[in-house]
Amino acid sequence: MKKLFVLSAFVLLATLDAAAQCAMCRSTLENNFSNGNPGIAAGINSGILYLLVMPYLAVMVIGYFWYKTSRNGRKVITSGTSAR
Repeated sequence: MKKLFVLSAFVLLATLDAAAQCAMCRSTLENNFSNGNPGIAAGINSGILYLLVMPYLAVMVIGYFWYKTSRNGRKVITSGTSAR
């Protein structure tokens, strides 16, 4: 029950729209976009996505190496006990 609650809360929070920009960034992007220069806004959005992906990528790499190490450790333990 607890896992279902946490999962549903995570899904709810992940689907909310976020408009969290500082006032200076927001006004600069709106000004540039209204003047016909959407390139800066696209660059800012790409930078935000880059910063968002990096922690997840780091966790996935650490998880992969952890999985690989535990799988190799299990093979060593199993082969060591069968040799007796």
